[in-house]
Amino acid sequence: MLAPKLVTTLRGYTRRQLVADATAGVIVGVVALPLAIAFAIASGVTPERGLYTAIVAGFLVSALGGSRVQIGGPKGEFVVIVYAIVQRHGLDGLAIATLMAGAMLVAFGLLGLGGAIKFIPYPVTLGFTSGIALIILMGEVRDFLGLRVGAVPADFLGKWETLVTHFDSVNPWAVLVAALSVAIIQLWPLVNRRIPSPFIALITLTALVQLFHLPVETIGSRFGVIHAALPHPALPPLTLSRAAGLIGPAFTIALLGGVESLLSAVVSDGMIGGRNRSNMELVAQGIANLASPIFGGIPATGAIARTATNVKNGGRTPVAGIVHSVTLLLIMVFFGRWAGLIPMATLAAILVVVAYHMSEWRTFRAELRAPKSDVAVLIATFSLTVLVDLTVAIEVGMILAAFLFMRRMADVTNISVLTHELQDPVDDFERDPNWVGRRSVPPGVEVYEITGPFFFGAAEMFKDRLSQIMGRPRVLILRMRNVLTIDSTGLHALRDVIERSRRDGTLVVLSDVHAQPVVALVQSGMQREMGEANVLGNLDDALNRAREHLGLPQVPRPAFATPTVARET
Repeated sequence: MLAPKLVTTLRGYTRRQLVADATAGVIVGVVALPLAIAFAIASGVTPERGLYTAIVAGFLVSALGGSRVQIGGPKGEFVVIVYAIVQRHGLDGLAIATLMAGAMLVAFGLLGLGGAIKFIPYPVTLGFTSGIALIILMGEVRDFLGLRVGAVPADFLGKWETLVTHFDSVNPWAVLVAALSVAIIQLWPLVNRRIPSPFIALITLTALVQLFHLPVETIGSRFGVIHAALPHPALPPLTLSRAAGLIGPAFTIALLGGVESLLSAVVSDGMIGGRNRSNMELVAQGIANLASPIFGGIPATGAIARTATNVKNGGRTPVAGIVHSVTLLLIMVFFGRWAGLIPMATLAAILVVVAYHMSEWRTFRAELRAPKSDVAVLIATFSLTVLVDLTVAIEVGMILAAFLFMRRMADVTNISVLTHELQDPVDDFERDPNWVGRRSVPPGVEVYEITGPFFFGAAEMFKDRLSQIMGRPRVLILRMRNVLTIDSTGLHALRDVIERSRRDGTLVVLSDVHAQPVVALVQSGMQREMGEANVLGNLDDALNRAREHLGLPQVPRPAFATPTVARET
């Protein structure tokens, strides 16, 4: 359903809920202030761009989104990809990539991919999230320690080398400010949970630095004056050649934004007992990312921490998210000029805490005890995120996960010989009315059963197994009661077996064929090639087709009063 939740929730809206939403929105706006500034700086852009993003994108995500309580804005997961784009393509390149990502997200929503995008394997998500957390942590070492460093390389190893070589320039005052900031962020919730601890750290340490004239770098000393108003909307210069070079980063932004927003929406659904409209959420995220760069912003998505803060403070409709954006706008307009006094060490401390929680190191450690294939995907995605590039990490992680999944599915698919491998008489097969052991199988007939999806991963195993048939049976029955799906490679393998069997004088009969395989056989022309009489719905008809081919009398369907022998003598 492509209808914003705002439209639904305003029906029967009460004054009491308005007060609760407004209160939650103001609190979330205060929470978002330091995070928006910190994420922008960590992404390699000026601090006000983070505020523009939280205001514009946050408003649109709430006004148009498919979640009741989603809060949109800049997020830590984007830091790595945004920083890399800015370093390689500049701010115009970032704006173009964000616009392209927004268009992709709108398309995802209109195509109904809101459910499909959730199926990214967990090891891939955990791998790149933990990798991003490590990169953010490394990126904040400079400001946390107050190192006197010029330009820091974008790559992880180069960044590490630069920081190590400048370690002798540590500023003790910056370390003190950062340590006090971390202490306040961690301990303040023990005093009061209503007022956000990052905001308290920001106000307290900014006041201390100015009061005691501590020699630490501030936002103003690095970036100059903060522009306390939204810029005029403008589109970046766009050319086809430039857009083509940004398709990869744009897709990464879109995929990351879609996954994070839907994950946040699902988590918030669990907190309020609601149900989000995933496709509408993707459309809203897309529109937000189309608007954000026009107003000088960076990529945005749903933020789990800010959304949870909204819920915990009484927000239950998108009005809270709209109030959060208005709050940020008012703070920027009336207090933006004071943002230049904020110590860089305090912002670094805020991001260090964010990176720590984002890393999910306990979950990462536990995941190392998962099956080896999942561990391989996790380590590969994590390593590529840190050492190479987030875009490459997601692509390789997804491809590796897909290949390993197909291998597992191929292992699940089994080819068994029913006319030789009789089951244990105490097995449940004895009570199965469709058990082949209850049928009379004529001499010269072999019954094989395929179990599991018959796709390209299992096709070679199927041919290898059938090549091991002893002798050349006159009729080969392939029972497919446990094959719910077949793909073109499976059909090709089946055609090879049928043609080879025909050359050997063997008739191939298919039995217990389900709907999807039947449709695939008809569309591929195989049913016509085999003959409709050789594609049957049950084993009894298949055995009678074999008898007809062998010139033997037909046998009525057995009454199953007692088990019969497996073969006629």
